[in-house]
Amino acid sequence: MPEEREREPLKFAYWVPNVSGGLVVSDIEQRTDWSYDYNRELAVLAEDNGFEYALSQVRYMAGYGAAYQHESTSFSLALLLATQRLKVIAAVHPGLWHPAVLAKFIATADHLSGGRAAVNVVSGWFKGEFTALGEPWLEHDERYRRSEEFIRVLRASWTDEPAEFAGDFYRLRGYDLKPKPLDVPGRAHPEIFQGGNSTAARAMAGRVSDWYFSNGKDFDGVTEQVEEVAASAGGRRVRFGLNGFLIARDTEAEARETLREIVAKADVRAVHGFRDAVRQAGGSTDDRKGMWADSTFDDLVQYNDGFRSRLIGTPEQVAHRIVEYRRRGVDLLLLGFLHYHEEVAYFGRHVLPVVRDLEASLDASAATPEPIGVRP
Repeated sequence: MPEEREREPLKFAYWVPNVSGGLVVSDIEQRTDWSYDYNRELAVLAEDNGFEYALSQVRYMAGYGAAYQHESTSFSLALLLATQRLKVIAAVHPGLWHPAVLAKFIATADHLSGGRAAVNVVSGWFKGEFTALGEPWLEHDERYRRSEEFIRVLRASWTDEPAEFAGDFYRLRGYDLKPKPLDVPGRAHPEIFQGGNSTAARAMAGRVSDWYFSNGKDFDGVTEQVEEVAASAGGRRVRFGLNGFLIARDTEAEARETLREIVAKADVRAVHGFRDAVRQAGGSTDDRKGMWADSTFDDLVQYNDGFRSRLIGTPEQVAHRIVEYRRRGVDLLLLGFLHYHEEVAYFGRHVLPVVRDLEASLDASAATPEPIGVRP
């Protein structure tokens, strides 16, 4: 219910830098490391500074400034075992996993972590990864049909005894997964996240996903997506996550100069290569609402349009914008940073307290009844 959503504090996630090259395609210095030691320290730092989730990226081969990549599910498990509270979301591709095999892996990770494993189903945008592995590349809406079946098989594997499923892409015949994931209050099974901006993605999220991730958007773009996903859900609650690249500095001028420098030092060849690779993803839908359909060069310097969310300025400016996104239906912000260790700690000290104060004021105002007028 919307009233319940308004009272629920915003949740924060961060992009795990398990892929080399950082979160921007730029030659600017990024004090970020894709190694496990760096990421283990980052995970502990993040959970101590207000982050409830981390998302491990999925890449299978080099490209666009990312020369090296750690596999997402194994890396996520390692981070789960290094932390106490952080929920880690492993990004996976249908077509490269069988969903029931993944369900077994996530169930085991869930037991090992005390119920903190989650999964992000990525329908796929990088054709080269599929063809390099000898797998067929499906057209846009077919990829989402496969992803929907993938999620239905995940859920059936985790909840049914035994699980049966007959689809166009997957079959289950009396599959009895044991042990099931842990029984954790507030969830029916490990949380299922899903990305995508297209009409097909929004409709699929409404039918089967627990969370819908959006690329970076301005206020109007977020409102449109929240309303469309909710309309597709038919009363079922789907939570909304928004991508954003956060640049919080002591002064607005310093924050804006950092953004200017990132774009000015963009790796032009890599950005153009990424643009060419994803152009089909945004342009292959009839209504042109796919991922990156209207992204500019500057937008693509941050892979997932993170600059568009405009989380750039002083802690107070950033916090006010964050809370405005919450007011418009955002439940979680998925954040990237230029210098992870320093900026995650800065976020926890300077931005998050302002966010929580603003949330409390907003909720108190919403809970205050309108004064009853006295007739003369």
